[in-house]
Amino acid sequence: MPSPQLVQRKLNASTEQSLAASGISPLFARLYAGRGIASTEDASFKLSLLPSPASMKGIDAAVDRLIAAIEKQEQMLIVADYDADGATACAIGLRGLRRMGAKIGYIVPNRFEYGYGLTPEIVELAAKEKPNVIVTVDNGIASVDGVALARELGIDVIVTDHHLPGDTLPDTPTIVNPNQPGCTFPSKALAGCGVMFYVLLALRARLRERAAYTQETQPDLNDLLPLVALGTVADVVPLDALNRRLVEAGLRRIREGKAQVGIEAIFEVAARNSSKATAYDFGFILGPRINAAGRLDDISLGIECLITDDKARALEIATQLDQLNRERRSVEAGMRDEADLMIRAEITPEQRAIVVMDGTWHQGVVGIVAGRLRETYHRPAIVFAPGEDTELKGSGRSIPGFHLRDALDLVSKRHPQLMRKFGGHAMAAGVTITNANFAPFAKAFEGVANELLTPEMLEQRIESDGSFNAEDFDFEAAEALHNHVWGQAFPPPLFDDEFTVIDSRIVAFKHTKLRLKRSGRFFDAIRFNCVEPPPQPMRAAYKLSLSEWQGEQRIELIVEHWWSV
Repeated sequence: MPSPQLVQRKLNASTEQSLAASGISPLFARLYAGRGIASTEDASFKLSLLPSPASMKGIDAAVDRLIAAIEKQEQMLIVADYDADGATACAIGLRGLRRMGAKIGYIVPNRFEYGYGLTPEIVELAAKEKPNVIVTVDNGIASVDGVALARELGIDVIVTDHHLPGDTLPDTPTIVNPNQPGCTFPSKALAGCGVMFYVLLALRARLRERAAYTQETQPDLNDLLPLVALGTVADVVPLDALNRRLVEAGLRRIREGKAQVGIEAIFEVAARNSSKATAYDFGFILGPRINAAGRLDDISLGIECLITDDKARALEIATQLDQLNRERRSVEAGMRDEADLMIRAEITPEQRAIVVMDGTWHQGVVGIVAGRLRETYHRPAIVFAPGEDTELKGSGRSIPGFHLRDALDLVSKRHPQLMRKFGGHAMAAGVTITNANFAPFAKAFEGVANELLTPEMLEQRIESDGSFNAEDFDFEAAEALHNHVWGQAFPPPLFDDEFTVIDSRIVAFKHTKLRLKRSGRFFDAIRFNCVEPPPQPMRAAYKLSLSEWQGEQRIELIVEHWWSV
């Protein structure tokens, strides 16, 4: 693949000056201005700036039904999704609702048996528990048939979700989803865990109005913020101002030793220091371990880790999750290597999309592999693995500008018989086909990609925040960058500068360690998963990394790409 093109991140110079004049450091004024922050309020982490739940459509009706269930001590049942967002949303709902007097349990469908959402099959399973109310978390907005069956059985359904709705909504008055038509809630980026947290805020406020609590006696919901932060980052939702505040507040509590024992246990098993937790830990350490349960086994293992208050039990489950994650990484690595061999043998420069399948692959890992292929080849990628009988289960990941769900919809309209079902959003989607339809589907999807993707969209671009002043290169700056909240749609800073290569060597057979020089200063650096010799001199796009080795803090440059000067 050709080297990506290096481009400077666009920013508003007057906004940068205004932010700096307000007291924000010149470095962060530049970073904020390049990420759409226009005021000091946008940059603030104060929880008092969180928007009120009042503008969230359906939340009053949902709260009414929850209060009625609490007062009558009706049985409620959470139906959760099988990823980290679903697991954290379930834990938030269970902990918060029980604290406010609810009689509530949960079930979570096995993804391999029941598929996604509140399906009729899940409703039948749930009905065995004899609930009066089902509460969905991180799913339900597309569950038209499941909600209909529940209501036939006399079960009310409260939908809490954040996914984009289809043309038809479930027939229930209690839908809480900021992305549903007519909802005026200012943020559309809440994850499922954030939506559930907001439902609890509204419920607590209503109970205060009814004199069930005072400000002094009401349950403290802030202790749920570590779970909200974890689910928000792990679900890769955009970190708008609302989500940044939720994540920062959760991180602060974790660093202060106020996290749930399950979160602490996962940190311990992963050999990470929770007192120095960052958003990176949510996305790459905790999230994958919880997700591994849903991908290879049963997500209820992850939920149990997050709802237990028994430290020994939490550590036992966290150890199991860690082992599952090791298995997931092994399965993923094998699938990725096999997919790479297929692609290198078959892909041509003219090909606009990647569609691969193997009869030995694991359907729980296809989404991760699709993401890796998308990153490597900068093409929309769909990876299939065997499902039940003759079915193939696929998961896709896309590149900017190519709306994956809309592309699948176009395939469906042109070839109605190719797909049994599909769904998703712009950057990720799932699809089910038969084994016999694999080749026709791959051809049809390539045809749509060929129409919709321009040569410019297929050029991989690396956005840089520009040069990092060598004089500012110190522990204080590195620590400020390291501890800040970065993530989806609010990417961590990437700088670019010219360096002289003093020394380079291969470590662990696949990484390149470097000693670099710039403006009279020397820098330690590393480029992961690359053994090519560095150019001399070179321009490097890099991140600042703060790490600890044998009790000593070190600053290192993580080189993402390099180019000849």
